[in-house]
Amino acid sequence: MSSRARRTAISVAASLMTFSLASCGVLGASDSSDDASPTKGNDITVGLLLPEKENTRYEQFDYPFFKAKVGDLTRDEGNVKYANAEASAAKQAEQLQQMVDDKVDVIVLDAVDSHAIADGVRKAKDAGIPVIAYDRLAEGPIEAYISFDNELVGEVQGRSLIEALGGDPESSEKIVMMNGSSTDPNAKQFKAGALSELNGKVTIAQSFDTKDWKPENAESNMTEAIEKIGKSQIAGVYSANDGMAGGIIKALEDAGVTDLPPITGQDAELAAVQRIVTGEQYMSVYKSYPQEAENAAEMAVARVQGRDIQFDALARDKVDSPTHKGIPAQLVPVVALTKANIEETVIAEGFYKVSDICTAKYADACAEMGLK
Repeated sequence: MSSRARRTAISVAASLMTFSLASCGVLGASDSSDDASPTKGNDITVGLLLPEKENTRYEQFDYPFFKAKVGDLTRDEGNVKYANAEASAAKQAEQLQQMVDDKVDVIVLDAVDSHAIADGVRKAKDAGIPVIAYDRLAEGPIEAYISFDNELVGEVQGRSLIEALGGDPESSEKIVMMNGSSTDPNAKQFKAGALSELNGKVTIAQSFDTKDWKPENAESNMTEAIEKIGKSQIAGVYSANDGMAGGIIKALEDAGVTDLPPITGQDAELAAVQRIVTGEQYMSVYKSYPQEAENAAEMAVARVQGRDIQFDALARDKVDSPTHKGIPAQLVPVVALTKANIEETVIAEGFYKVSDICTAKYADACAEMGLK
């Protein structure tokens, strides 16, 4: 089976598994008599370490949905100890050590630097505290991993960019690749997935690994690309996320570009959805952060409470990190977000309301596409 077919099968299986488990009362069943006797009750402390605030998802979705789910699963007796590293690997190492010192029961970790944090993960394990890698696959002895299928994300982005260029562009068409941070293992997977769709179909005239994923760094990189390639010669831009897409658009507009080339993104940030409505950004990748956060909370509580059946059901896939093989994992499916499916995705699933998107500035564009 090809890697793409395997990932498609994983996505379908994950959806069917979620339905069947929910029907049987496995998901969210903190009292399941089928599970082993809990090693701890509901009075637990779950540590949550998130990497940054530049991307609005962490404060807007991941943390609040994670915290609420832990409360639901523990009848509001459980506690979430939360820290955000604000893109500093050193700060996150200190936060992780503090949670070890505070003797939390389990840690859910979204690493700033997946390699640098490995020593902290080992110290947590030595202290008897399991660590679950969240969104980014940390190195070291982690118990499990939950994220989106990252190569599939890149494939969806690359495929969408080719579609925006007409589906069969001239191989001489020049694009710019704005990849994520070199310290983020997800960025490498996004890039690999995108290249599997782009190589041989277009010319990658410039490619950047963007420090810390920061929009201002993407803007600077794009300015450099415009100077080297020429603004009229850029047919499209692969942007690994929405924040960077904003910086890319600013650089193009500052260079006098009025007819923007198709630009990709990821995360379905509100500003990006609004740019998709106006046509400034071609697409984003919609990822259900509530689903990821809530399932991570279920994994953490199940692990601490010794509910092995529930834990195994939530982590049926396997992934390898540079330090460990066969890590139990759950890969959450993703969707390409364009003008055509805003209503069926981010609005239908309660990510945003129409009123969030269609503010006064975007009212005309919303009306034009029938979004009301």
